[in-house]
Amino acid sequence: MTNGRIELPGPHGELRAYTPRTEPLAVTTGAPFTSRTVYSAAHVVADPYADVSPDSPAAVDWDATLAFRRHLWSHGLGVAEAMDTAQRGMGLDWAGAAELIRRSSAEAKACGGLIACGVGTDQLTATAVGFPYDLDEVRAAYEEQLALVEESGSRSILMASRALAAVAKGPEDYLEVYGHLLRQSAEPVILHWLGPMFDPALEGYWGSTDLDAATHTFLEVIAAHPDKVDGIKVSLLDARREIELRRKLPDGVRCYTGDDFNYPELIAGDDHGFSHALLGVFDPLGPLAAEAVRSLDTGDVPGFRALLDPTVELSRHLFRTPTRFYKTGVVFLAWLAGHQSHFTMVGGLQSARSLPHLSRAYELADGLGLFPDPALAETRMKNLLSLYGVNQ
Repeated sequence: MTNGRIELPGPHGELRAYTPRTEPLAVTTGAPFTSRTVYSAAHVVADPYADVSPDSPAAVDWDATLAFRRHLWSHGLGVAEAMDTAQRGMGLDWAGAAELIRRSSAEAKACGGLIACGVGTDQLTATAVGFPYDLDEVRAAYEEQLALVEESGSRSILMASRALAAVAKGPEDYLEVYGHLLRQSAEPVILHWLGPMFDPALEGYWGSTDLDAATHTFLEVIAAHPDKVDGIKVSLLDARREIELRRKLPDGVRCYTGDDFNYPELIAGDDHGFSHALLGVFDPLGPLAAEAVRSLDTGDVPGFRALLDPTVELSRHLFRTPTRFYKTGVVFLAWLAGHQSHFTMVGGLQSARSLPHLSRAYELADGLGLFPDPALAETRMKNLLSLYGVNQ
């Protein structure tokens, strides 16, 4: 039973009263969009009863994980599978990711959902001395994953590789590896440029820490194989750079924004073009984001911005430094929204954010009306607070 009031801890340990919403935002399910292609990078649901340690292979609750993907598809969103939101390299190893790709691809085929799956090199794990591999081994790891995704019938997303970042000696190595993969890919792929704020091991990707030089190499890869690139996903949290980059893309190559700080303006676009979307924040924002894009489908840009602009404060909070731990807030909100029965993550990552951080995420998400059952969210939030010794 709720009492319509909750005491939330602030960043300095003080408690403040918050009055939760009583009704969620009204949203509807619907068909895929007509003006933009939109993917939500979806999280995985851990099995809370598995007797595992943080460094054990991930124990996944497959029923709850696939149910969440059906939830996203029901609102017209595509699913970007086995990406960093699904804890690739942060709890989910390649064996787990491969099973996730197989299961989600089959589920997408069964229900007609749009899906694209991450292709990386996480079979190659770092040792105490770094990544003891060469370019041939990096290329072979990519090839193994590309083959699995293509066999599953899904589109491929060529993800940034920690191993490649470690062993590449310069831009020419990136051009060689990506060129080889694009030449052999059966269908056009999405190229993913993930910035070091999401994964520090990717510092200097494309052969340079100078972003202008890195962008030049990235564009060189695309220009050499435009027929094999469906689009690019840019996750640099730099709206100006993304806009400049998308204006240089060959005709027919899309820009999918991965900018969880500036996505409304980038998706809305300008007189010279717009970005599609492949976003981790569209996991918790799914139904609201879908409602906004449907406004865009009708040409109602102000209506789109009116719905999506207020979500940026929550997104910036979830993705605040250290950004790579945004996944904790995403899964936390899924629990509060009733998409899973527990707040447990593979690798024990539920401990990666503080109680004040989670409390603010609850407050912002509730204010947006993201919880289908606000009373359930309030009850679960109070249960979490009580575990930390905050009595209501």
